[in-house]
Amino acid sequence: MKFRAHESFFIRKNWLHKGLRNVDAKPNLFSDKTERAMDVLGIGSSMVKALRYWLIAVGLTTEPNHGAREHRFTDLANIIWKYDRYIEETGTLWLLHYNLASNDDKATAWYYFFNQFNLHEFNKDDYVQALGKYVQMKFETTVATSSLEGDFDCILSTYLSRKKTNPAHIHPENNIDCPFGDLGLIDVANAKERIYRKKSPAKNTLDPMIALAVIIKQADGAKEINIAHLLNSEKNIGKTFNLDMANLVDILYQIARLEHISITRTAGLDVIHINTEMSFLECVTAYYESLAIT
Repeated sequence: MKFRAHESFFIRKNWLHKGLRNVDAKPNLFSDKTERAMDVLGIGSSMVKALRYWLIAVGLTTEPNHGAREHRFTDLANIIWKYDRYIEETGTLWLLHYNLASNDDKATAWYYFFNQFNLHEFNKDDYVQALGKYVQMKFETTVATSSLEGDFDCILSTYLSRKKTNPAHIHPENNIDCPFGDLGLIDVANAKERIYRKKSPAKNTLDPMIALAVIIKQADGAKEINIAHLLNSEKNIGKTFNLDMANLVDILYQIARLEHISITRTAGLDVIHINTEMSFLECVTAYYESLAIT
């Protein structure tokens, strides 16, 4: 488990592109003692630590625990670098969000928020208390409340503009939001009381090939999957993408129209059958290639 490794800095626009570009040119960017990453990246030391963390947490780079501490592109990063190196496509944001929301090891607070935390409307205390109990039961340890609160604040900043969360304290020159806010997964329910709510994504914002990629990854070779499992199982599309049943069924029928799955909803048997042999990465590549056609 890992908490508050982001140094209180959420992902800024262009950060991930900047990180990939410099890691591509210099894999030992974050460990080189002769040329400091601060000088190369043009950001402060705490931001460098945050960027190093975010590249790993969203599944773009890996870093060994021992030996030469060089960052390497993941297979997903190689595809993104080829097709969308500036991280501009909504599908790219969904993929990186999925990696973050399913990363129980490196982004425990994000994993818990999307997969285990079941309150639809909540405030900071609701989340921090629930996360603290989860950590105590799951890991038989405790984490400082300040760290849990810091992760909650960072989750809000990841998916909400700061103008919405704290408009009185935002200066124009500092109004830099996280691109994940475009996914529309969290909203303000009551600004005065600081109550927030989870949201299902707007219709047609989640591309069917991105959804299929996640379904296939979570299926782990299975060809028949219960729709309730897609909706309710941790790390699957229902939990990580905040889908309700109506939105889930809608996206499944979009995938079915592409003939990659078929849907059976008779006699109480609600399942999908995966008809394609494509892998997660092949689905991702197909998504980017479809953008070139349209």
